[in-house]
Amino acid sequence: MMNILNKFDNLTATIGIIGLGYVGLPLLLRFSEVGYKVTGFDIDNQKTDKLNQGQSYIEHISSRRIIEALENNFEATTDFSKIIGMDAIILCLPTPLNKYREPDLSFVNGSLEIILPFLKKGQIISLESTTYPGTTEEELKPKIESTGLKIGQDVFLVYSPEREDPGNKDFETKTIPKVIGGDTENCISAGKALYQKSIDNLITVSSTKAAEMTKLLENIHRSVNIGLVNEMKIVADRMGIDIHEVIRAASSKPFGYTPFFPGPGLGGHCIPIDPFYLTWKAREYGISTRFIELAGEVNTNMPRWVLEKIIDSLNMAGKSASNSRVLILGIAYKKNVDDMRESPSIELIKLLNEKGSLVDYSDPHIPFLTKLSNLNLNMYESISLDAKAIQNYDVLVLATDHDKFDYVSIQKNAKLIIDTRGVYTESYNNVVKA
Repeated sequence: MMNILNKFDNLTATIGIIGLGYVGLPLLLRFSEVGYKVTGFDIDNQKTDKLNQGQSYIEHISSRRIIEALENNFEATTDFSKIIGMDAIILCLPTPLNKYREPDLSFVNGSLEIILPFLKKGQIISLESTTYPGTTEEELKPKIESTGLKIGQDVFLVYSPEREDPGNKDFETKTIPKVIGGDTENCISAGKALYQKSIDNLITVSSTKAAEMTKLLENIHRSVNIGLVNEMKIVADRMGIDIHEVIRAASSKPFGYTPFFPGPGLGGHCIPIDPFYLTWKAREYGISTRFIELAGEVNTNMPRWVLEKIIDSLNMAGKSASNSRVLILGIAYKKNVDDMRESPSIELIKLLNEKGSLVDYSDPHIPFLTKLSNLNLNMYESISLDAKAIQNYDVLVLATDHDKFDYVSIQKNAKLIIDTRGVYTESYNNVVKA
């Protein structure tokens, strides 16, 4: 145990990170900056090839940082046999829901099965993927111990949930406090050793279950409060009240109120998905998670509510949704990022397709869009927002409020704008707040 702690303390430990996406890649770069030798593992050889060539495939991560990591003895590989040379293995893998809205651990379990033959005494295994309480203990621990290695003695099992917020310039991997739970006290000590040189503030909890529940509480808190403010928006709209004006006023209260903001629906890999991990697990204990499910219902229905606002607004202008030219402003799920996972914009496009609308999109962070199933666009390339282009559309739907959009030009040239983000605080004849 002391040997592994010393290796992390004197920066001679080797770290392997499995999954080089929005979570794994920033974490990898942080470990490299500190001075550890880091190896990135992924099944996608396009990712590993780009990284080894010093190229970034995530917008907010510069290629310069990749090059610096390569100079610091970093490599990316699809060869998982190299796990045997790692002192720590960190799993940063997707944990989606299946079509029945049940947890899909296939990425985590599949990767674990691949690396099992290469595990050895003295290694730390840390799971960062968001999942239900009990996953680390019930899924990972038995598989690892099936190799003959004893958790807490031979190898050290940790759960430490990711807290990345792409596009948020106020926080980075180094400065975001990190929660650590271990299967035993030795595991917790090993987890602290793994992260303490790279993260400013570590928060330890008593178990992997507590750490897993911590992550879910964080995301459920957001989901429920966004569901609340989305419902408030619907009520306020019916009453002729601008919900964004109300939120600004309520935010002046210096205590007891935290502002949340409505939108066209929830997006990203966390907030629309993670709460249902707890919903699923709670059934095992005979508990119905009514707040979670109600918030999910409200948030899931928001794209349809926006669609109705589009249809009503077009009708007021003497047009129907069928054959109307619609431009979606923003495909990314949140402002100033190139991440479109679970984006409500995609659902809006599908709904508009069903109504016979002719849809294009504009997003400065996503210049090209890979064709998706059930998604029909006139152009799978972002439209340039010059005055002439804007004037060609019957309606613009402001779905993602990127800073790069020229909102003055958009307002001056658009026939009709559906503003789902409260960008336009003043009243304009061609702007409908939704």
